[in-house]
Amino acid sequence: MNTRAYAALAAKENLVPFEFDRREVGPHDVALQILYAGICHSDIHQTRNEWGGSIFPMVPGHEIAGTVAKVGAQVTQFKVGDKAGVGCFVDSCRTCPSCKENDEQYCEGQLVSTYNSVERDGKTPTYGGYSTQFVVDEDFALKISSKLSLDKIAPLLCAGITTYSPLRHWKVKKGDRVGVLGLGGLGHMAVKLAAAM
Repeated sequence: MNTRAYAALAAKENLVPFEFDRREVGPHDVALQILYAGICHSDIHQTRNEWGGSIFPMVPGHEIAGTVAKVGAQVTQFKVGDKAGVGCFVDSCRTCPSCKENDEQYCEGQLVSTYNSVERDGKTPTYGGYSTQFVVDEDFALKISSKLSLDKIAPLLCAGITTYSPLRHWKVKKGDRVGVLGLGGLGHMAVKLAAAM
């Protein structure tokens, strides 16, 4: 599927218009029309190759929110028109102990990032959400309530979950004291979530 995007063609270069072909929708895939993509600071680090290992051309973006445009024949969790999101990962080996325990983020086989990674075939680059559409296995997409505003949901798919997870892990509840170091992109999200809990 022909897809329009913004890409960094080399380290430290500005993003420019870029076109590429997304894979066709497979039996377990959903295709999203991307309506919003958050800007995470890691996108900047990756496009500047500040952490090393960047793959160019690079279409960043891993806080993706949109509507389902097409579903594969065996998809059970989504239908066309649903709101959906995609976060930092789009596939894993699904067979290692971590994957079997629903901790795919600790995949010991092959964790596939939303961008700056390669598909499980070991050669096809992944391109992120600074694009018009996205194809992903339904197990790595999140269903979003039709009552929620997608522009506010997109940042929750990285910054939100990164700060929500430890709050849940440590069972933070009303009346608990929570320390947050720094009030940047993650910090301000942590304050809002802790206050809501």
